[in-house]
Amino acid sequence: MTNSLKPDQTTLDGGTMAARSDSERPWSIVLLKALWSKPLGFWSFALLLFIIVMAVGANWIAPYGIDDSSRMYTAPPSFSHLFGTDHLGRDVLSRTMFAGQVSLRVGFMAVALGTIIGGIAGLISGYFGGIVDQIIQRIVDVMMSIPTILLALTVIASLGASSLNVTLAIGTAIAPRTTRVARGSALAVKELDYITAATALGASSMRVIFRHVLPNAAAPLIVIASVQLGTAIITEASLSYLGLGVPLNVPTWGNMLSGAGLTYMIKAPWMAIFPGLALTATVLTLNLFGDALRDILDPKLRGVK
Repeated sequence: MTNSLKPDQTTLDGGTMAARSDSERPWSIVLLKALWSKPLGFWSFALLLFIIVMAVGANWIAPYGIDDSSRMYTAPPSFSHLFGTDHLGRDVLSRTMFAGQVSLRVGFMAVALGTIIGGIAGLISGYFGGIVDQIIQRIVDVMMSIPTILLALTVIASLGASSLNVTLAIGTAIAPRTTRVARGSALAVKELDYITAATALGASSMRVIFRHVLPNAAAPLIVIASVQLGTAIITEASLSYLGLGVPLNVPTWGNMLSGAGLTYMIKAPWMAIFPGLALTATVLTLNLFGDALRDILDPKLRGVK
């Protein structure tokens, strides 16, 4: 009897050890392992990391300074200037890298702001319901009826053009969609037994929302944030293209596509092509990574029962 039980015991111990090993791994290792199973998501994540490193490390990696000028005006791509030079003799590669700093910073900050505001509003709306839900959702309906770029333009027109105001404008514009996602998650879990038990034990509404409801809404909020990051970067580029973003003396992918980039499109197309490619690659990788992240975090798409 004892010997016949050993294989089962060994199997149980092995399964327990495997489960324990997976649970003890750092979340970054678990994420990379999951991404590895989705090649498109993995390589989009790798390219996104490369773009971020190039932008953040531009001060040390860029071959020239942001405003370093040479006598080579509108020079085509060469070994000394891989992306060519602009009409003032400045290196397009270096300015594209520095422009990424601004575009990515505004995008990440705007998404963080929109996710925090929209997430809190959605959780409160879904948990309390009733008149609170009605008021918040009617505000969301009004905001979602206005196109993102138009809503951002309205905020910029009211506050003025600056990096901070662009961040506020984009964050305000993307918050309503986050509110809808957070509300749906709150509605799905607020009637579950553990929520009822926490309430019966005397937990306050805010504690229940942030301690018990929020963890269940974290996965969809992360996914919507990754997708909206591409929207935020495109919106910032659009505002900068129109001259309503950050000051024109600060390069961004958007304002590099306008002004001189548009004027010299025939004579020196590389002035606009390379910033445009950087913008396109960033948004594309963010969308692909967001799709892969959704598949990883959604139990239904993972096949988990």
